[in-house]
Parts: sequence; C-alpha cells; structure tokens
Amino acid sequence: MILCDTNILIEFYKGNPAIVQTLRTIGPANIAVSVITKAELFYGARDKQELAKIERHLEKCHCYGLNPAISSLFIDLMRRYSLSHKASVPDMLIAATAISHDVTLYTLNTKDFKFIPDLNLYLQIDLE
Repeated sequence: MILCDTNILIEFYKGNPAIVQTLRTIGPANIAVSVITKAELFYGARDKQELAKIERHLEKCHCYGLNPAISSLFIDLMRRYSLSHKASVPDMLIAATAISHDVTLYTLNTKDFKFIPDLNLYLQIDLE
C-alpha cells in the first residue's frame, strides 16, 4: 500500500504525466490517502464540479482515519521536529499515519519528511 501525500493527488488532478503514470503503475487497489489529505483536497476544490470529481476519485482509494496510535505518534513527531525542521501539522499527521500503518509515503516534498527515521518514502522512477 502506498500513502499519497496531498501534492501527489493535486498533480494527478492537473494531469502531470509522470504522476498519472506512476499512480496507474501502483494501481488503485494499492493507493491510500490520509483523512488529512482528503480534507485538504476538499478544502482546495474550486467549485462543486471539482469537489464531486475529487470525491469520485477518492472513493477508489483506501482512506486512513485518525486513531489513538496515530495521535500519539503525531504529538511525538511535532515535539521532535517542529523547531528543528519547521514540521507542519498536516505533514506530521500524514507521516504518523504512514508510520502507524507501516506503509510507504509518496510525496513530491521529500525535504518535509526525509529526516523522520521510521518513515519509508516512495522514490519515483523517472518514467521518461
């Protein structure tokens, strides 16, 4: 299972060919999102049509909600990295979700996550 960061899905919706191809290769059955990513995508929708499109696509993905284990890990990540790495709340919630469920995180912003030792990052292969 691959957990997609919000920026991956934004690029997918923009039609970024490398992201579209990578997600097709991974396959819908192996793609997951965090409830945080889902909320960020809904928040960023420009109109009702775009919101409906996002909802249709996300129905095909597994969505990880928050639970006590994720909450505890999130607090620990914020304590450890908010000052030293300027870690953001959404990023650390997504990282905690990936670690808690032992899944790989696919993001375009590896700099926001690479300092977290227990987090596995998906490294996109250049498809061109």
